[in-house]
Amino acid sequence: MLVGGGGRPARAVGAGAAGGRPLIITEDPLLLDDLLRLCAAAGAEPHVRHSVPEQSGTGGAGGAEEVRGGVGWESAPLVLVGDDAARRVRGAPRRDGVFLVGRELDDPLVWQRAVEIGAEEVLRLPDAESRLVDRIADVVEGAGKPALAVGVIGGSGGAGASTLACALAIRAARAGERTILIDGDPLGGGMDVLLGGEGAEGRRWPDFAGSRGRVGAGALEESLPELHALRVLSWDRGERVVVPPAAMRSVLAAARRRGGVVVVDLPRRVDEAVAEVLAQLDLVLMVVPGELRSVAAAGRVAAGVRMVARDVRVVVRGRCPGGLDAETVAGLLGVPLAGEVPVELGLPGRVAEGEPPGAQRRGALARFCDGFWQRALGAAPGVPA
Repeated sequence: MLVGGGGRPARAVGAGAAGGRPLIITEDPLLLDDLLRLCAAAGAEPHVRHSVPEQSGTGGAGGAEEVRGGVGWESAPLVLVGDDAARRVRGAPRRDGVFLVGRELDDPLVWQRAVEIGAEEVLRLPDAESRLVDRIADVVEGAGKPALAVGVIGGSGGAGASTLACALAIRAARAGERTILIDGDPLGGGMDVLLGGEGAEGRRWPDFAGSRGRVGAGALEESLPELHALRVLSWDRGERVVVPPAAMRSVLAAARRRGGVVVVDLPRRVDEAVAEVLAQLDLVLMVVPGELRSVAAAGRVAAGVRMVARDVRVVVRGRCPGGLDAETVAGLLGVPLAGEVPVELGLPGRVAEGEPPGAQRRGALARFCDGFWQRALGAAPGVPA
């Protein structure tokens, strides 16, 4: 399991910072072992007390310990109270983020004790371990606003979906957004290649194939290659082309927790792993050339995507001589129109020379992407039509 810290727009909190360290109150050695193990899994270094620590300036051992870098009852971001300690905590001030935790919580009075200490939840281990790790990790990472996640898929072969996905990521990064570009198509040739970074150091999809449960958002971001001011999760040049659905779900969830923007280049097929991705996306842009054969193919792609994705819109790429206009394409597909991207002359040659799509600020592709992000990032919640 990867663990890490940081987040936007919330203030980044590391495991070593006093503000990001949970407080454990218990004298039960077995329960303490469990809680320390779960904190380690979440990347947190907790403070441990037998009772409510005194606040700074009140004198006594508790106050001195807090001055030296500890945390008090009110300053800790999260408080885990062992069931054995509930009675000793009863007089503490009411606050958010208190959990009553135990291994044997069949006592009918446990709920009364939870109410007496103002606990948000009663958590029984081992059943609630996953839930507790998530809450602890939120404290470590800083649980801010999740990223706006946008998928790009081709309605037909050669539609230019990867080019648009790359350009969207480039423009978001140049606008100052924390950006992660995820290559969801193992047979697409590699987004790192399109960005000219196939030799860049960092982890690729096969490294995450065994991921289960929660993946640390900060550690994920830091482990990926950084190209053109954005992070890229792509495929290596090996033979592995399958990542289990659970790993897809965990990795994308971690990417979203970092905030900013996540752009996913999607394959045209919708299998179980792709469905996991689609379910987490805020918006899917389907790229369709303005000609009838491409529209016919896109209709089949759209039918599969719309079974899972919450919001699908069409981007019409150029117009062939005698072809269809953007409104007609959207009407035939029964999908809202996100816009039209004119063909950008000279783009293939510039990409071949190492310049990524969207790098030309005044190019048609960059103008489309800039306009899209201005509308999308200015909307809350969701993305405007």
